[in-house]
Amino acid sequence: MPVTPLTVAFLAERGHQATHASLVGLSTASDTKILEVARAEGSIVITADLDYPRLLAAHQSEGPGLILFRGGSYSDAEMLSLLERVLNQCDEESLTNSVTVVDRNRIRRRRMPM
Repeated sequence: MPVTPLTVAFLAERGHQATHASLVGLSTASDTKILEVARAEGSIVITADLDYPRLLAAHQSEGPGLILFRGGSYSDAEMLSLLERVLNQCDEESLTNSVTVVDRNRIRRRRMPM
């Protein structure tokens, strides 16, 4: 949820299907529920919430893919710029089966299950 809703339009402009949790009735859903829905839909979760990788690791999950923003607060412009960098450096297949950690200085990927 701490991801700007502008991400949906940003991804759509680049040919990706995207939705924000708040737009599909998941604004108050648990992290586990959001992961279940994303897994069922074959989606990638984009978040700044550190609970998501912990949940994936605890359950030895193989998905959904996760893009995790770390390192403090980001303006909308900063977040979208970093997301652009992720999309340029990582192919979709690798994003769907890994946790991709993004901060201002680097991008790290860890394959699932963890």
